[in-house]
Amino acid sequence: MPIRLELPTTFAERLRASDRALIGLWACAGSQITAEIVAGSGCDWVLLDAEHSPNGLESVLAQLYAMSAYPVAPLVRPPYGDTVLIKQYLDLGAQNLLIPMVDSAEQAAEIVRAVRYPQSGVRGVGSALARSARWNRVEGYLGRASETISLTVQIESAAAVADVTRIAETDGVDALFVGPSDLAASMGFLGQQSHPDVVAAVMRSIEAG
Repeated sequence: MPIRLELPTTFAERLRASDRALIGLWACAGSQITAEIVAGSGCDWVLLDAEHSPNGLESVLAQLYAMSAYPVAPLVRPPYGDTVLIKQYLDLGAQNLLIPMVDSAEQAAEIVRAVRYPQSGVRGVGSALARSARWNRVEGYLGRASETISLTVQIESAAAVADVTRIAETDGVDALFVGPSDLAASMGFLGQQSHPDVVAAVMRSIEAG
């Protein structure tokens, strides 16, 4: 008989359980060796970036394997919040997603639907073929898959800041992450992340989260 498995706790669960700020690092080299070194550094989370770094599905999968032996929460940032891409990263076993460029509560709600199975969402069902369910060795995965996924969305534009309260209140959004570089650019302050108006927008987003 195949063994039955349980999945690691999510980034959101760790956030809720912690009495301190969680410290993390970004792994942008596309290397499973680098990812494993970083995973063993003592940080709480490591983000694998596929938006601005040379990462694709295969390299992210290799890095998830390399990090799986360590007590660290791996996050994955896809290039953008596409439903098909989200499905693929989830099926690889990425439990914690950081979705860039989320500008409205409506967009956030669509991303939530992308990470959930019907009837609550539109995620395609392929658990028997997917590492996410450990090839159906996670007991009852389909019925509780949403409990094994953590969703963080990025606030990176003036439009997002204007709607940040509704984005934060969207059911299924676990956390916000502010991207100051794109935010500054959208406000007309390209390369000026420390401009007072940008700092004020960042603080407004933090307060909403």
